[in-house]
Amino acid sequence: MRDGEIGTIIGENAFIRSHSVIYAGNVIGSNFQTGHGAMIREDNTIGDNVSIGTSSVVEHHCRIGDKVRIHSQAFICEYSTLEEGCWIGPGAVLSNTLHPLCPKAKECLKGPKIEKGAKIGANATVLPDLTIGENSLVGAGAVVVKDVSKNSVVAGSPAAAIKDIHSLKCRYSLMDKPYADF
Repeated sequence: MRDGEIGTIIGENAFIRSHSVIYAGNVIGSNFQTGHGAMIREDNTIGDNVSIGTSSVVEHHCRIGDKVRIHSQAFICEYSTLEEGCWIGPGAVLSNTLHPLCPKAKECLKGPKIEKGAKIGANATVLPDLTIGENSLVGAGAVVVKDVSKNSVVAGSPAAAIKDIHSLKCRYSLMDKPYADF
């Protein structure tokens, strides 16, 4: 590499669909795939077996663990951490600035941390610098304004804990507890 060039590494068996854009400076693991028109900015570290859906955006300086699924039209802001096996629903938004347009806003950007196995429902919004605890579930359309404890289910606007994840039942009787294995 010459001065000024940024290397990009993409592991084996990647499947990058049409109109997707991957900026320079990313390190991406094996078995990576995108939907159509996904955009991945620079300086991200992305693990193995990660899927980023159609029209989703992953901004720069994110850390995405193995087996993460980001569905279509999700927005992952700068400095977010998505740990192994977490799931981001369609249209979900992770944010990173407490005071947009503040002259010092860029100095305090902090994306959320989505811990191992946590699930963020469709169209949910997670505010900056929050932790979504391991194996928790954020309901569709929720607006998360404070940290979510491990194994919690939160819903509403603002999101509030409504139960423990182990108390959830499968409404289709396919299994007793849909999250018992986590």
